[in-house]
Amino acid sequence: MAVLEPKIEDFPRIRKALKAYMVTSVVTGIMLLLLCAVMVMKYAFGVELFVNTPQGAFHFYPTIPLGQEEEFVREGFNLFKAILIAHGWFYVVYLISNFMLWSPMRWPFWRFLLLALGGVIPFLSFFLEGRTAKQVNAYLEKREAAVAA
Repeated sequence: MAVLEPKIEDFPRIRKALKAYMVTSVVTGIMLLLLCAVMVMKYAFGVELFVNTPQGAFHFYPTIPLGQEEEFVREGFNLFKAILIAHGWFYVVYLISNFMLWSPMRWPFWRFLLLALGGVIPFLSFFLEGRTAKQVNAYLEKREAAVAA
């Protein structure tokens, strides 16, 4: 089976996609670490952080037991829920940037799945970002040198 290689005319698009991937992978990794901290605080310590509450700028409220949401009124903005939602939406942007890089590079599908895991496994996006950027840049430089020769 022949291995498909990226087209030379796609190299500028690949470079732009690589930049987008590098930015989104770092932001997604940071958001995932924040989400992990939120989950630890919520499930291990039983608290949620609210902003702009009557008790002050920041206040930790105890986590509400399941089924008792109507009995508890908490004022302010739930920062934990905002982090959860933000990570979810930014993960979609991260997946789009993965696809924008994966498609013109003509990698196998398992590679796309590996990149996608970077947004759900803590610290993996940081590792993959550095490794992928190095591999793509080296590949592009090698192919351009071969074409120039």
